[in-house]
Amino acid sequence: MRAASSLIFIALLSASAQTPDWVQVKAEAMRHFQALIQIDSTDPPGNETRVVDYVRKVFDAEGIPYIVAAKDPARANIIARLKGNGSKRPLLIVGHSDTVKVDASKWTFPPFSGARNGGYVYGRGTLDDKPNLMAAMMTMVLLKRANTKLDRDVIFLSEAGEEASTGPGIQYVVDEHFADIDAEIALAEGGGVRRQNGKVQYAVVQTTEKQPRGARIIAHGPAGHGSRPMRTNAILHLSRAVEKVAMWDPPMRFNDTTRYYFEKLATISTPEQAARYKGLFDSAKAPAIREYLAENDPGAYSMLHTSISPNIIQAGFQINVIPSEATATLDIRALPDEDMPAFLDLMRKVINDPAVEVVSETRNQRPGAAPSRIDSDAYRAIESAFNKIYGATTLPMMSTGATDMAFLRAKGIQCYGVGAMTDLEDATKGYGAHSDQERILEESVYKHVQFFWTAVTSIAGANR
Repeated sequence: MRAASSLIFIALLSASAQTPDWVQVKAEAMRHFQALIQIDSTDPPGNETRVVDYVRKVFDAEGIPYIVAAKDPARANIIARLKGNGSKRPLLIVGHSDTVKVDASKWTFPPFSGARNGGYVYGRGTLDDKPNLMAAMMTMVLLKRANTKLDRDVIFLSEAGEEASTGPGIQYVVDEHFADIDAEIALAEGGGVRRQNGKVQYAVVQTTEKQPRGARIIAHGPAGHGSRPMRTNAILHLSRAVEKVAMWDPPMRFNDTTRYYFEKLATISTPEQAARYKGLFDSAKAPAIREYLAENDPGAYSMLHTSISPNIIQAGFQINVIPSEATATLDIRALPDEDMPAFLDLMRKVINDPAVEVVSETRNQRPGAAPSRIDSDAYRAIESAFNKIYGATTLPMMSTGATDMAFLRAKGIQCYGVGAMTDLEDATKGYGAHSDQERILEESVYKHVQFFWTAVTSIAGANR
């Protein structure tokens, strides 16, 4: 009995010795985070090599081996690896180094200042995706300093081009350097912790995502003089068609992720909200609930089916000429297993107008793949880490937007999207990802590093 107690005590001492001094890590993490925000890596043009140069200096100082992989010298990726004992396949941790464009005139603080004010850090990329990039980089540093024993190799990837041009980034890495990143499990963007009124509500882990697809609605009609309006006006036909598809409630279909998401969300919601989420599984109640979500929670509504958003309309060239053609470009986000030809046929029936054609449009498509498992040890480790750091219940989520995990899932890697803590109110205030401004709580920066380290050591740390 005494020997067993001694073994437990030694194990606890060993675990304690490897736990970082989080008070000390805070200052270092914030310094790196601000430095990454201050690097303008707007895509296009990207210039992500500037980020790679910064990460290289950090890794050089710690003796962490890496390679630089670049299809375009200005748009490099960096891959680093800490070796484990090989008893399990590697863990890949990913952050993308580019950000979306900015309109600097709309920023209270300059978009690449990394300014700290009122408990927030301001700057483009503070949410998307430099928290993951910094936390993954810091985790590599902390693992190396502690000489942490690993069952898996831990591979770090800073990738270019996620926002607008996957060619020099994930596509190049997967096509030309897959052996350098091949892993069983990956952590990347797409999830996070949701806080409201200063209180953590829940965490989400992205386990699958919708597929970007596209189509055009083209209306035809005779041209004519604007002084003699015609009911055959192509713009009139297009307007009616756009309204029909925009207001259409396409067939609802759950997958394992979305079913579990709404089922579990009901268990942590108010009675009114819980009744609504449970009602989605009742065919009599579901139509009214979907309409409510369409009006009040478009994110949840989009998870229920393949969605359509008419985002570009083009017609006419002169004020007094009735055009013979009018076009609307649709942003379609398809369920992972959607049969797109069949879906477009359904859309044609909804429009029901011989003057209007629906044309499929090729986009910069990401490959489809099966959802990542929610019954795996890796998922449970992420769930445990969210609970330990935030006290949060975790929900699996299907992302309505696209991420580069699609390329990794298509290669058989079990991918899980994670992220920092954000205030739900911030999006409506104009501080969300891709918004006119972007910010993150300082507390979120610190806690995200702790979460990342906890998840990685749980998944990859040696158990013997």
